[in-house]
Amino acid sequence: MLMALGMFVFETRSVPYQELKRITEWRHPSQSRVGQRPAYQYAGPGADTTTLTGTLLPAFTGGRFSLDEIRDMADQGNAWPLVEGTGRQYGLWVVTRVEETSTYFFRDGAAEKIEFSLTLEHVDDERTDLIGRLALPAVARLAGGYV
Repeated sequence: MLMALGMFVFETRSVPYQELKRITEWRHPSQSRVGQRPAYQYAGPGADTTTLTGTLLPAFTGGRFSLDEIRDMADQGNAWPLVEGTGRQYGLWVVTRVEETSTYFFRDGAAEKIEFSLTLEHVDDERTDLIGRLALPAVARLAGGYV
């Protein structure tokens, strides 16, 4: 397991990302001053964004169904715990963007190669009311269609 977002596990069989990029910001609004540099005041944490990018080869890894599972999670509008395979807990995150580029198609239109990018935003870890639950269709897909 590379990482888990809620019950979705990033692994070689599902969505093995090749790059994880995290950007953490802090807010320091400024106030202009005559004849001096602006004055800055620390106003707290800002956005905390993680982007996972990679390439799926559906013959060996997950494909569109795996990315659709993440879209289903995003559609719920809930936050999900993000946990690294090492056990490190990152807190609660929401899915804000899923990008997908398919190339090299088979005769039936299925893609041989899918490049993807997922964007996650860190939310207030104290807001446990935002934590999502798997919807019934998602559970059915994870169980191979059997509920």
